Amino acid sequence: MSKAKVLVVDDEPSIVDNIVYALGMEGIDHASVHTLADARLRLSEDSFDVLILDVSLPDGSGFDFCKEVRKTSDIPILFVTARSDEIDRVVGLEIGGDDYVVKPFSPRELMARVKVILRRNNRQPVQDQAAKEGEKEVGAFAMDEWRKRISCRGSSLNLSLYEYRILKTFLESPGRVFTRDQLMNAAWDDPTSSVDRAVDTHVKNIRKKLTDFFPTREVITTHRGIGYSISEDLS
Repeated sequence: MSKAKVLVVDDEPSIVDNIVYALGMEGIDHASVHTLADARLRLSEDSFDVLILDVSLPDGSGFDFCKEVRKTSDIPILFVTARSDEIDRVVGLEIGGDDYVVKPFSPRELMARVKVILRRNNRQPVQDQAAKEGEKEVGAFAMDEWRKRISCRGSSLNLSLYEYRILKTFLESPGRVFTRDQLMNAAWDDPTSSVDRAVDTHVKNIRKKLTDFFPTREVITTHRGIGYSISEDLS
């Protein structure tokens, strides 16, 4: 199996050096550029498995670049940002980002998030028996805990890390109503690092991804003032 490859787009040399060093220590191939123009060029010339993207760059916005990339590619995008405001985090998720870390961050935290993305996209080797033991079916859904993937009716859903964790939580208890706090505790390693509205954003994105499979009904129900639940009928 070929090695995974990550493209880092950031204009701060110290940040890039830390990220590149951490990737190298994990044995992950990488390339780094400092502008969106160079990022466009590299993405057109080579294939990457993860894009680590700064939000503020000399020649434009990482958010705008994410929208541009999403028109032609589903490459996982992990935002690196100095912005800690709630609206910035939510916008990043709504436009197609898979995850984000806020500066200053530890290389260990960043690598943990990168490795989860790579496992979810099956870029790291797994043992067949262990993978089989990690699989569970719930109605039309199949959860693969080893690879951190969920499929519906045989088609893999392109879920971000938090979307995967939230949907997994729903599928483990169909019909149960979860509060936003409960979903945050289930999905975030550090629930205090995010906001309630982020849960709403992820649930909205999950609903969109399930529309093709359940076009005539809403699988996830909103319970006003309480939270969300997934239908008990998932056939």
